[in-house]
Amino acid sequence: MKKIGIIMGSDSDLPIVEKAVNTLKSFGVPYEVHVFSAHRTPAEAKEFSVNARQNGFGAIIAAAGMAAHLAGAIAANTTLPVIGIPVKSGNLNGVDALLSTVQMPSGIPVATVAIDGAVNAALLCIQILAVEDSSLAEKLDAKRKADSLAVLEKNKAIEEKLN
Repeated sequence: MKKIGIIMGSDSDLPIVEKAVNTLKSFGVPYEVHVFSAHRTPAEAKEFSVNARQNGFGAIIAAAGMAAHLAGAIAANTTLPVIGIPVKSGNLNGVDALLSTVQMPSGIPVATVAIDGAVNAALLCIQILAVEDSSLAEKLDAKRKADSLAVLEKNKAIEEKLN
């Protein structure tokens, strides 16, 4: 199975990134986590990106706040799918990171999830890998069914309480 690269621009992003790690763990998907900055360690970020495919990665998650150029810097140097997580930080509460991550030029796509949306970033990576891995596809189906049942149970409880 291909592994997922998780890059964060700063160790302060770890509380968000851990949600992606926990999601990947729950599906048994291998991963590596690194701290590389698009601005402070551009050579290391580029080296990781350029070599990611040959190093066994199937997709990359890039989490960054504020200027949030990390996902774009990673995507500029690989043709693997890159999923950006805009991280809430600074005076604009993550809107700056969201706009920086989502506004990529034609030819360098970055899939972007919600501000602090690490679980969805991991699930999107799992869906990408599941295209070729039927056991992962089955786990995704099971999760969707469990999530649906959980909502229906909450609905039942509310109906019983209020109707």
